[in-house]
Amino acid sequence: MNDNFGPNPWHQTNWDFRAAFNFIFGGAGAGLLVVLAFSGLSGDVLRVELLLGMALIGAGLLSVWFEIGRPLRALNVGFNPFTSWMTRESFVAGLVFASGLAAAWLASRSLAQAAALAALLFVYCQGRILQASKGIPAWRVPALIWLIFTTGLAEGAGVFVALAALFDTPARGALGYFSLALIARAFAWSTYRSGVAKSAVRAALAVLDRSGKMLIQFGTIAPLALLLAGWFVPDIARVAVLLAGVAALATGWQFKFVLIVRAAYNQGFALPHLPVRGTR
Repeated sequence: MNDNFGPNPWHQTNWDFRAAFNFIFGGAGAGLLVVLAFSGLSGDVLRVELLLGMALIGAGLLSVWFEIGRPLRALNVGFNPFTSWMTRESFVAGLVFASGLAAAWLASRSLAQAAALAALLFVYCQGRILQASKGIPAWRVPALIWLIFTTGLAEGAGVFVALAALFDTPARGALGYFSLALIARAFAWSTYRSGVAKSAVRAALAVLDRSGKMLIQFGTIAPLALLLAGWFVPDIARVAVLLAGVAALATGWQFKFVLIVRAAYNQGFALPHLPVRGTR
């Protein structure tokens, strides 16, 4: 038995970095599939990026599978669709892979759009998984759902624009979408931080604030400044877009790691009525 158990909050040890990787890779992969839906890409480029998005989602799910002490227990996930967001996530992942693989095989934009809809549901399920963990004050805040959701979209857009800059592929309206996703993530962080202020312990708030500061400064302001610089100075546009995409992705991944691995303090035991000797 852990000697730290008691009325004071302690750090949970059930979910480690492998659980974090599900949200890190899965959110970015789902976000990439979403931006691909309206990117205008076609042919082999569309196929490769569809496969990359699904590979990221698969890597996240595989990391959770490795976290389970007895991996065959993962089969139990499929038996609770009415009560478990993990079960719903796994079902939606099946839709993502089915539609995504068909889209990649046929290089079909319409099937890529179907995969994007399933990917939106997937990243929403990820937010609900965390929010359903009522024993962790930093996770149970309803605003966390939308922070996880917008973070996944921003990460996926970051991957897309970084690849577009690196390989000189068409980005079209993706830069505008990328900018909106960054701003939406920043607002979601602000809402979440206000909601968690009264419930999370000081240790959790301390690590969240450090990570949130990076999310705003290096994951929002810096990428937007780089995009603006590239707009006015075309000679540096490709490098600016590449750095902006990498910054958005890296800060999103860093935040999720901190949220799940570092800020996961429970609330401790609540003892509203203490026994008093000699009374009933």
